[in-house]
Amino acid sequence: MDFTKLPSILTPDLGLLFWMLLAFLVVFFVLAKYGFPAIVNMVDERKKYIDDSLRKAHEASERLENIKQEGEAILQEAREKQAQILKEAAETRDAIVEKAQDKAREEGNRLINEAKAEIEQQKQAAIADIRNQVATLSVEIAEKVLKEHLKDNKAQMDLIDRMLDDVTVNKK
Repeated sequence: MDFTKLPSILTPDLGLLFWMLLAFLVVFFVLAKYGFPAIVNMVDERKKYIDDSLRKAHEASERLENIKQEGEAILQEAREKQAQILKEAAETRDAIVEKAQDKAREEGNRLINEAKAEIEQQKQAAIADIRNQVATLSVEIAEKVLKEHLKDNKAQMDLIDRMLDDVTVNKK
């Protein structure tokens, strides 16, 4: 291939190469002196910002995990307190029911004893009343029988004599 026939831009001569190299070195020097440090500084700042953001995200994640753990602990504690309160309420309820049952038993026994005493008292009163009535009836019957048997004086005298004999026999 013949390089002599190519345009001069593709095949630069030595003077153009020198000036291009000099211009490149000046631009490179200016960039190295002022541009690269600014770019590196911006890249470092961006890296620091990203690292800081990652650190903050990690801290936030840890805090969130801690909050979740604390929340679970609080929930567990609340469940335990709820169970304890329910247990205490059940014990209190059982104690109240037991106390009410005991009181009902005592009241029932007291009422039964009062009823028994009342029945015994009424029984004794009824027995006394029956005895009085039997005695009254016995006296009335005896009076009627005696009146029938002792219509005459001879029968009355015989009865008196027999009674006196019985009294004297019993005294001996």
